[in-house]
Amino acid sequence: MHKVIIVGSGPAGHTAAIYAARANLQPLLVTSSVESGGELMKTTEVENFPGFPEGIMGPELMSRMRSQAERLGAGIICDDVTELDLAGEVKRVTLGAGDVCLGLTVIVAPGSAYRTLGLDGERRLSGRGVSWCATCDGAFFRRKTVAVIGGGDSALEEATFLTRFADKVFVLNRSEKLRACAALQDRAAADPKIEFLPSTVVTHIYGEERVKEIGLVDTVSGARRRLAVNGVFVAIGSDPRTHLVHGQLELTDQGTILVDGRSSRTSLPGVFAAGDVVDPTYRQAITAAGSGAAAALDAQHYLNEQADSTPVAVA
Repeated sequence: MHKVIIVGSGPAGHTAAIYAARANLQPLLVTSSVESGGELMKTTEVENFPGFPEGIMGPELMSRMRSQAERLGAGIICDDVTELDLAGEVKRVTLGAGDVCLGLTVIVAPGSAYRTLGLDGERRLSGRGVSWCATCDGAFFRRKTVAVIGGGDSALEEATFLTRFADKVFVLNRSEKLRACAALQDRAAADPKIEFLPSTVVTHIYGEERVKEIGLVDTVSGARRRLAVNGVFVAIGSDPRTHLVHGQLELTDQGTILVDGRSSRTSLPGVFAAGDVVDPTYRQAITAAGSGAAAALDAQHYLNEQADSTPVAVA
């Protein structure tokens, strides 16, 4: 029987493991068998995580988090969680290998997945010109030309942010009209660095070591052309990984796990959530890490409150 089981592989899960281990809760962290480390494993240099003035590579940052959690006593399993049973006092976490882990509390921190274009070269050039986060990677494109793909609020926010660094920002939208709110559209339209390419879809991303060009098709005329860019920012949304808790935990209208105020408490006792799976707004490594710390502290407080209760019988 584990006191705390953490489901997640990114900054939220690892930070929760670090805090829970320091509280002597002997946490078990279950990371993915394939994507252990989360989205940071797809990132090159991280310049905005505190404590690394010279920057640090995403995979190296996650490796250090893992080493810290292990040094403090956290157990780590690299396997996929296939099922969660969270309703009872004892939580059941089923792994891909068929094993079932029992816990008094569970911290759900599987993160979110950026929607992709599904194009050849998109994943290959991830971190080498293709990005899903302007806040994370915008500074690498000083005096460069970049393209933002998408027509919603997040796309125009990304485009406006990128004008702090890039000399030119193209906004590509598959339809004629943008979906973003009027205020964002007006702000972007007033920026001389931003140029809109409506009724345009990206069909190819070209480049060997770095992004060099993108292939475009006009959805009205069918005309094809290439556009020289140094970076491609995909801003077509992301989806919180909540499939394991559907029908068990309450979700928000935005599809994230509902938590109680600024806490990590979910709709079920003893179940906590952290990271991008509760955050539709910021989705940064540092905010995910802070959320993971809060979840571990909430789990600790919950276990302290349950300490005098009758021990649970396990069949």
